[in-house]
Amino acid sequence: MTALAMPKPLTGPRAVWARRIVQLLGGLCLYGVGLALMVRAGIGVAPWDVLTQGISLRTGLPFGLVTNIVGAVVLLLWIPIRVRVGVGTVANVLLIGTSAQLGLNVIPQQTVPVLQGVVFAAGLALVAVATGLYIGARLGPGPRDGLMTGLHRRTGWPIWIVRTSIEVVVLAVGWALGGQFGIGTIAFALLIGPMVGVTLPLLRIPEPAADEPPAPETATDYDSSRSA
Repeated sequence: MTALAMPKPLTGPRAVWARRIVQLLGGLCLYGVGLALMVRAGIGVAPWDVLTQGISLRTGLPFGLVTNIVGAVVLLLWIPIRVRVGVGTVANVLLIGTSAQLGLNVIPQQTVPVLQGVVFAAGLALVAVATGLYIGARLGPGPRDGLMTGLHRRTGWPIWIVRTSIEVVVLAVGWALGGQFGIGTIAFALLIGPMVGVTLPLLRIPEPAADEPPAPETATDYDSSRSA
């Protein structure tokens, strides 16, 4: 009796592309869950999410839906600065808000200070890992990253000036609309960069070989308060 042949493992460029897609989708979904944890911690969120909270409060729309809408609007701002859209960019707009809303539906609001800190820290750590996963897939930057790096290229201003200027504006608008600014907002701003500086090199998929099609343009450094 002839033994059944075992299927050959997927190798080469096809395996790399499969890993990139899985890493992209997994990273975006985990990012949304991490975002939901930070929101439920109730001690402040990232500047872009302060804006999202404010719009959600004023319109009555779910937080996750507003996240997707804001991402789509920011993506439209890419047109005049001529930033190339990647598959990861589109997936970012569609998945982060959706997974965040699913997380918000199952994660309870925290009110005990110790638990608030623990839940926020868990969300921050998950966001750092998720950012390394999805940016490391090299399939296109998130809308906010692309806006910042695109403005940096078009204006010649240092990336930190572009980043700070945009984040101050969205934070101020979000806070005025009722979004939550707190110790978590400050912690996110101070810690997310160094944390992603650890996760991204570990999770970044190597550049393609000569015979592999090039990936869409992406941000090689972590340039925004959110990798979304």
